[in-house]
Amino acid sequence: MTTKPVFDVEAVRKDFPILNREVQGKPLVYLDNAATSQKPQSVIDKLVSYYSEINANVHRGVHTLSQEATDEYEGARSKVRKLINAKEEAEIIFTRGTTEGINLVAQTLGVQRVGEGDEVIISNMEHHSNVVPWQVLCDQIGAHLRVVPINDDGELLMDEYEKLLSPRTKLVSIVHLSNALGTINPVKDIVAIAHQHDVPVLLDGAQSAPHLPVDVQDLDCDFYAFSGHKLYGPTGIGILYGKRELLESMSVYQTGGEQIKSVTFEKTIYNDLPYKFEAGTPNIAGAIGLGAAVDYINTIGLDRAEAYESELLQYGTEQLQTIEGLKLIGTAQHKSGVLSFLLEGIHPHDIGTVLDTQGIAIRTGHHCTQPLMQRFQIPATARASLAFYNTKAEIDALVEGIHKTFEVFS
Repeated sequence: MTTKPVFDVEAVRKDFPILNREVQGKPLVYLDNAATSQKPQSVIDKLVSYYSEINANVHRGVHTLSQEATDEYEGARSKVRKLINAKEEAEIIFTRGTTEGINLVAQTLGVQRVGEGDEVIISNMEHHSNVVPWQVLCDQIGAHLRVVPINDDGELLMDEYEKLLSPRTKLVSIVHLSNALGTINPVKDIVAIAHQHDVPVLLDGAQSAPHLPVDVQDLDCDFYAFSGHKLYGPTGIGILYGKRELLESMSVYQTGGEQIKSVTFEKTIYNDLPYKFEAGTPNIAGAIGLGAAVDYINTIGLDRAEAYESELLQYGTEQLQTIEGLKLIGTAQHKSGVLSFLLEGIHPHDIGTVLDTQGIAIRTGHHCTQPLMQRFQIPATARASLAFYNTKAEIDALVEGIHKTFEVFS
């Protein structure tokens, strides 16, 4: 009988230099991972190495530095392909982040596919980045946005989703893991149901990619977008995965530079995938840093990290539920490491301010999900979001900080 190796969180924490610092004279307790994750030393070192040793533009350069930079840049694309199990590197587009990936699809495939009177389906728990691009598209064309409702636990009503699909439905864009609730949506089922109507599906993977093993071929999604900075990598870099046949059919999003194969004053021929959607000098350092982040995650093992984070979530949920006057928002049966809560009689911003005096970093506000806040008839929540370098002791510190908050406002 073999036993699973214990997840050594203390060893992991040593890889993240920022976790050694103090805030307000207290050890940092960083619980704002849904906004951005901290970076391991290996990612920081990789960024420094690029700028100090091989800084050059990629592609077309014949000199050594350019070739080395290109190898690192394209190597990062290959690492991402393997991470999410895409069929080929050509299906991996470097973007600035999830937001740009969604906008790219909306303004290419969306413009081509959606006509006046047609419909795009999203859900009631979407981040603004998966709402506004579709609103803009619908306003441009005269189409309609349809919204899948949720229950009081923060779970999609799948029966209502199926009812929304019709011959007018041209696209579905749904979040995989809610940044405000922690809900993990049944995206494989969502995709399969949409495909029965020949409707392509984009998945917002901003929160899921850092916390769940993702296999885009198994999910059969048509597009999958995520950001590097939530995946323990740099800011300003992200990924849009798309099925080759769809990417090839799509019009260009931006033009110029690397995105061009040849130009005359009479005609421009665009580059092959993936460069067709990568106009101008890319965020080379960001892509290389993202590759280093993927290397790091592979050493940790997302399956092991997910199991540890689930344990943390269960512990955190149990501890918060013991606090009188605290209400959890988002109690889905299937969820990841997000603890959104309200304290009776205390505004979330005040909660965040008091916790900061204890060295505890959480996020307060509407979390770019204002329609979701309206659904729960609240202006905001306090949100503690977990990563695999967090500990039960840090959750205990959060609980102690919440009690301190009640004392301050008593």
